Amino acid sequence: MARGSYNRSRGAAHVVPEAWNAMNNWKYEVARELGVDTQIQNGYWGNVASRDAGAVGGHMVRKMIEMAESQLSGKAAGPTTTR
Repeated sequence: MARGSYNRSRGAAHVVPEAWNAMNNWKYEVARELGVDTQIQNGYWGNVASRDAGAVGGHMVRKMIEMAESQLSGKAAGPTTTR
């Protein structure tokens, strides 16, 4: 399960394969916002504490929910920075 890949032999695959690169880039962007990017070495997240890695994922989910709510309410979703 390295680098976010899925075991395709078991049937799991990306729902939107074209979005994988954008999501991966966004993950690093959020890590940079949180100051976690200094612990990542050449794409290796093994030096990142579980708490910090979870914070990156949590912020991504929070922002995705925020964007979805904005779209559902008819407002334009702009970039936000929350900590």
